[in-house]
Amino acid sequence: MRVQFQDNLNHLASFFKVFSDETRLRILDSLLSGDKCVGDIASVLGISPSAVSHQLKSLRDLNLVKTIKNGQNVTYSITDEHIRIILEYGLEHIKEKIV
Repeated sequence: MRVQFQDNLNHLASFFKVFSDETRLRILDSLLSGDKCVGDIASVLGISPSAVSHQLKSLRDLNLVKTIKNGQNVTYSITDEHIRIILEYGLEHIKEKIV
């Protein structure tokens, strides 16, 4: 396991870096409740569609979100259940340290 860890440090660092941005976390949180298009995410978060698109690119690049095309409409969703688990474990860890 140790060699595998060492071989993937750059990828792991990039992966966790995505979670260091509040806007990206808010986007992931909004997608946990269901698939959304850029306009819907922007509306929920109260930020511009261009800002959402910019952050979605980072999330797509690391395979945290995926796109579903329906004609000209593009909908975003969480790639898999791992993302939900990572966020839940992070929150659980924080709550333990606060109490």
